[in-house]
Amino acid sequence: MGRNIREIVRSAFPIVNVRSASAAAVCGTLIALALPEAPLAQTVRSHGVSTFGDLSLPVDFEHLPYVNPDAPKGGEMSLSWSSGSFDSIHPYTRKGRSAVLSSIFFESMLENPSHVVGEAYCLLCEYIEYPEDREWVIFSIRDEARFSDGSNLTAHDAMFSYEILRDEGLPSFRASIVKTIAGAEVLDDRRIRFTFAETAPIRGRIEAAGGLPVFSRASHEASGIAFSESRLEPLTGSGAYVLDTIDVGTRTIFRRNPDYWANDLPMTRGRNNFDTIRIEYYGDGNAAFEGFKAGSYHFRQENSSKAWATSYDFPGLHAGHVVRKEFPDDTITSGQSFVINLRREKFQDVRVRDAIALMFNFEWTNKTLFFDIYEQGSSFWQNSDLEATGLPSPEELKVLDPLRDGLREEIFTQEVYTLTPSNPDEARDRRKARRALRLLQDAGYEAGDDGLLRRNGETLDVEFLNSSPLFDRIINPYVENLRSIGVDARLSRVDDAQETQRTRDHDFDIVTDHIPMGYEPGSELRQYFGSESKEVSVFNTAGVGNDALDSVVEAVIAAETRDEMIVAARALDRVLRWERFRVPQWYNPNHLVAYFDMFEYPDPLPRYALGFLDFWWWNAEKAKALKAAGAF
Repeated sequence: MGRNIREIVRSAFPIVNVRSASAAAVCGTLIALALPEAPLAQTVRSHGVSTFGDLSLPVDFEHLPYVNPDAPKGGEMSLSWSSGSFDSIHPYTRKGRSAVLSSIFFESMLENPSHVVGEAYCLLCEYIEYPEDREWVIFSIRDEARFSDGSNLTAHDAMFSYEILRDEGLPSFRASIVKTIAGAEVLDDRRIRFTFAETAPIRGRIEAAGGLPVFSRASHEASGIAFSESRLEPLTGSGAYVLDTIDVGTRTIFRRNPDYWANDLPMTRGRNNFDTIRIEYYGDGNAAFEGFKAGSYHFRQENSSKAWATSYDFPGLHAGHVVRKEFPDDTITSGQSFVINLRREKFQDVRVRDAIALMFNFEWTNKTLFFDIYEQGSSFWQNSDLEATGLPSPEELKVLDPLRDGLREEIFTQEVYTLTPSNPDEARDRRKARRALRLLQDAGYEAGDDGLLRRNGETLDVEFLNSSPLFDRIINPYVENLRSIGVDARLSRVDDAQETQRTRDHDFDIVTDHIPMGYEPGSELRQYFGSESKEVSVFNTAGVGNDALDSVVEAVIAAETRDEMIVAARALDRVLRWERFRVPQWYNPNHLVAYFDMFEYPDPLPRYALGFLDFWWWNAEKAKALKAAGAF
């Protein structure tokens, strides 16, 4: 429940551009290939790059190990979206709300596969060259690389894309990129060289440059629209899909380009199998589910536990037309949480935030509303080896001890902060309510004759900002729990555009958001938790950031070995959790999937992706039989 655009893109396209923060970590060590005439004695030439260890795929690999290289092309994959509308097809600006899959048109020099962590392979480039200290990198673009309009993709386009993202892209991205990339130069039509900032950590340098999307410079100039403005005609990219149909707020259809330049590359073989991808937009989840039952679209990744437990009882399922299946989800959780706005003075006291967190009864919510399908996370790296546990280890203390004066004492004296279980049989856990009230009293609040708590004559007002009707049944009991101890809590329902704008303007108390982390966290952490970007970053919803936290973030970014990275990430997880600026909601250890029985997939699936838009395919005979049976 509550999946946002970032999350669905991540699950739908597991091979993501390495620029993405939620994807984080496409890095790693390399396999060096001997050059007949290397430009420098210590220069490496490779078909990819890896952070730790060797690349798992040789230079002559024929296809990714988890795809069906003979998967047929054809048919349509269709799905729904009921978490808000859209008014833009441009995902690289704050203006407007971009449609789902708005980045589908663009590719980058490097991509990372879904069966391993920390490896990135050439896509737009044929090979890369760099010195062992990774002071710079040269991407040699494939001769056959083309934009979807048939024009050549050149180093000049890559240069343009880098410069315009650096100068006019999302503010948080601009702030981050200049700390990593010092500059770039075009060597010739097929080669571009990026030079890295001396202070940038070695790990992730090449991936930062290699993950930049590449746009057609000519298409941007022909549009006459500033890059920072919203648009409904996308920039031209080199990806496998182009825009077919757009009906604002209702539908988008993406069409596979039959002349896609990379159809026969090992990196793309067995992928991009559907002729069209169609997204149907609905006003709410109930309407979307009815549309699925009627066959208006054909693939559904269920995000409602109630629907999964009670609503899959309809003729199409009984007739065998629809498959209902759970696939294990071994990925790091999305970090879905109630996020508290630390920019508000009333939330500066951590005891206030702690009290607010105590009054969310996950166990009752899960039992009563979710049919015990979900689990509640605690860690920012839940479901991975980067999760902090217990007391800090001696190795973590080496990171944390120099920062004691700027960190909370509990970090060093208590086990990592974790919400204790609540009473699942009562919406209001009285034991926790007493603890929360004591915390608020210790923070200076006193109960008035009206039962509301006040400090310096001011009530503790807490507004939950939300645009989804599906969340009413979850937030309202939480509101009542807070009101029962004297907090003047309320739910404010707004439309999608208002929620987006108010969140970006930091005009909220508490909002639901995702804080996705990656397996090899790097410079993207500055956008989520850095003090320099907390007032401009669209990812730092809480407004968290201070000097000590910055230092721990930098320790993660600077880690040169996997062991160092794990230690630093666990230390960061510990610090973040003790700040208590979010109330973890829930996650599902499984993908809940229903689809009309005309789609097929590789078995087994790769560990880190469901990949239904990436490497599933359409069975024409099954589709014909379903249509003949009147299934849709």
